[in-house]
Amino acid sequence: MSDDWRRPGPTPRQRRIDLWIGLGTTAAALVNVAMARSAGVFIWQFRPSALEHYAWAAAITLPLIWRRAHPSIVFAAVSLIFVAGQVRGTQEQQFAGGALFATMYAIGAWEQDRVRAKWIRIIVIAGMFVWVFLSWLTSLDRLAQITDGRGPFTPTVAALVSLVLVNTGIFAGAYLAGEGTWLAVRRQHQLEVQAEELRAAQEQAEERAVLGERVRIARELHDVVAHHVSVMGIQASAARKALDKDPPKTRAALSAVEENARTAVAELRRMLGALRAPDQSVETPSAAAGLDRVDELLVRVREAGLTATLTAYGDPVALPESVSQAAYRIVQEAVTNVLKHAHASTVDVRIRYLEHDLEIDVADDGRAAPPLSSGGMGLIGMRERVAVHDGTIETGPRDDGGFRVRVRLPLELPAVPAQRPAQFEASA
Repeated sequence: MSDDWRRPGPTPRQRRIDLWIGLGTTAAALVNVAMARSAGVFIWQFRPSALEHYAWAAAITLPLIWRRAHPSIVFAAVSLIFVAGQVRGTQEQQFAGGALFATMYAIGAWEQDRVRAKWIRIIVIAGMFVWVFLSWLTSLDRLAQITDGRGPFTPTVAALVSLVLVNTGIFAGAYLAGEGTWLAVRRQHQLEVQAEELRAAQEQAEERAVLGERVRIARELHDVVAHHVSVMGIQASAARKALDKDPPKTRAALSAVEENARTAVAELRRMLGALRAPDQSVETPSAAAGLDRVDELLVRVREAGLTATLTAYGDPVALPESVSQAAYRIVQEAVTNVLKHAHASTVDVRIRYLEHDLEIDVADDGRAAPPLSSGGMGLIGMRERVAVHDGTIETGPRDDGGFRVRVRLPLELPAVPAQRPAQFEASA
């Protein structure tokens, strides 16, 4: 928190409380004066008039009404009245000392200008000690006449030490109590500000989490549904061409279309169900698919009429689930774009287990796919998945024709190698 923080002034309720405290203290001080006059107790044995005696008592206690609203002014005024009453010898003792303590506490606890609060207290405390020393000096003759003392100190030394100790305790207590209260209020304000910042950060985090979840669902929708629909389109085209010439092939193609349609609808229903319940994450069989199911993708590609190969290089290791899923979706999206845009006859998928990376290479012999090269949803989805894992992605046409997607995902390799997945080469 910055040092320019200012404590807010008293509330209307606190001002009403101060009013009643000030009036009650003034009334009590006037009663105390009446009792002192009745008992004949006067300081310095000076007997002021009743009017003057009551006036000094009211003057030093009534300002307590404004001690929190105007702490510096009230403290300075009460201090001057206290010294003036002492000089005059008409000061009411008990409540006057309490008023001085209360106003010194109030300036420490409530004054917004901390520099002013500090210097006013220092000046007043120094002035009070000067007055204490002068009072001691003026009473030396009277103290010297005391002959029946029984303590280890002389009356003059005892009086000086007593005055210094008592006033030091009063002033130090009031000073430290005021500072402690101000610091406590400041810390409370800081906690409130931090709590508000934390609430705002939590709200932003929740909003980002919701947005991230919806982006993830949208990506899953695109990857899953687009893949199945693309395969359906290829199969439907093959069925149309073979409708009269090869009925068995037509039936196989239509069966594949039917199966992919059911799968796409099931995936779509699961995804939409997750959107209706945004507090739940998407947990579907397809979402849990990993790199070990890449061969299933290529089976569908083969059924669509393309030649598909899958080759693994290096020693396979057990992959983190998130990396395995990301790799599967990247292959799925790359193959889907081959089916939709490349007009290719072959797809070559290569998985390389390098020392610190997993490399995925998907290449075809068709033409460069405009949606990928122009920043379509497929490329965006792949880039998002790669970015999550701090990987790299390269896309572009091959020198000998076709299109290539090459991705590297960083790995922390486990100690135990995984079982090597099956390699196969399939053709239509």
